[in-house]
Amino acid sequence: MRQLFRNIALIGIGLVAGIAATIQLSATAQQGTNTLPLDELRTLSNVFGQIKREYVEPIEDKQLLTDAVKGMVSSLDPHSAYLDKKDFSEMQEQTAGKFAGLGIEITSEDGLVKVLNPIEGSPAAKAGLQAGDLITRLDDKPVRGMSLDKAVRTMRGTPGTKITLTIFRKSEERTFPVTITRAEIKVQSIKAKIVDNNIAWVRITSFQERTIPDLAKKLAELANKDPKLKGLVLDLRNNGGGLLQGAVGVAAAFLPPGAVIVSTKGQAPDSKQVFNAVPAMYKLNESGDPLDEVPPLFKKIPMV
Repeated sequence: MRQLFRNIALIGIGLVAGIAATIQLSATAQQGTNTLPLDELRTLSNVFGQIKREYVEPIEDKQLLTDAVKGMVSSLDPHSAYLDKKDFSEMQEQTAGKFAGLGIEITSEDGLVKVLNPIEGSPAAKAGLQAGDLITRLDDKPVRGMSLDKAVRTMRGTPGTKITLTIFRKSEERTFPVTITRAEIKVQSIKAKIVDNNIAWVRITSFQERTIPDLAKKLAELANKDPKLKGLVLDLRNNGGGLLQGAVGVAAAFLPPGAVIVSTKGQAPDSKQVFNAVPAMYKLNESGDPLDEVPPLFKKIPMV
């Protein structure tokens, strides 16, 4: 489908800050005091006590309560999750696009860890890891039976430290060890290039803190390289998601002013909000220097 870019704008993170919902536990407790499910809470308390008394091994109170809260939140819908302090810190690393580790995108397959893609220039890429490789051991620990979260935490660590991965490569039908030194990994969520026939290609792998300014920079670079651009391919295949403000900012760059990007709703009266595309210039938080508006060229070319 082809459509003209009538207006292109970028919006800053501040414009969508209000979209984050803050749950105030004290207020919730006060509002729901008369309707607390006392029988169900009593059942929870009884199960907690029985586990503490009769389970084969001692379990810390914090672990039991944290797991109970995680189960309660995850049952709401596939997109709801409870993050403890450590999980939240790891999420912040991912959305910042910077962390210490090996530099591979992974998933689970048949109880093992599968390499989806080594990040270009990362320690994993330099060590020769390939897409499709299966990780069977992390140092002396077998991967089978290990959760993906635990595998991630095991492979991440302090820059300069080493870990040995045991790799099974299907294409060669062989198993071999690879020792990799951890390093700081910087993930670029925006990739762009000029393809044939004056068409630009922009790939967005995830929506991170720097996705909006990085997109503006990439579009400016493309416009400078080829002032006769005829179209743009915006590639969002296998996008891993990320920060809502990043997604809203990207949408605003390709929608006319006033177009509805996203709306929110909920039980609280102030949860119903609508966010529209608005013309704006993005400013870098680090230096305060304004970025140029998206090049006018992109207001005229069609999107493919």
